[in-house]
Amino acid sequence: MSSLLIMRHGEAAPGFPDSQRILTPQGESEAAGMARWLAARRAKGELALPSLYASPYARAQQTAGIIADALGCPLNTLDFITPEDDPAEVCDWLLTQPESALIMLVSHMPLVGNLTELLVDGRFGQGLGFATAGVAELEADVWAAGCAQLKRYTPPSQLA
Repeated sequence: MSSLLIMRHGEAAPGFPDSQRILTPQGESEAAGMARWLAARRAKGELALPSLYASPYARAQQTAGIIADALGCPLNTLDFITPEDDPAEVCDWLLTQPESALIMLVSHMPLVGNLTELLVDGRFGQGLGFATAGVAELEADVWAAGCAQLKRYTPPSQLA
């Protein structure tokens, strides 16, 4: 069974263009808190070292950079996990990844909500809601629509 972590970036400041919006101090704090939590789980043997991928947008790169530093893993960029990208394309990509590898995606709403809903429920409509810096943990034998189980969802507010 393979595992997937889907994370929304931390709180971002308003701005234009959208791709250049950066994290607020609150967003940096949210990402750092989640990074500490993930690193603690890794230290306890509860979490494997993930292959970490982020959207090319500045706020996702910042969030993923904080995660990469805490976990000691490289950060890779995927151009097709921006806010309005097609979750089915992400599913197709997931199918090409090695089995049993832990993958972590850092992206945006509505993609993170739509992707989670597609993998778990087999469809997407309104998508699942994600708090900024929230992490969904899924497991599946195959990354296809309706084939995953949502094992846990953790927003930063649950860590306080």
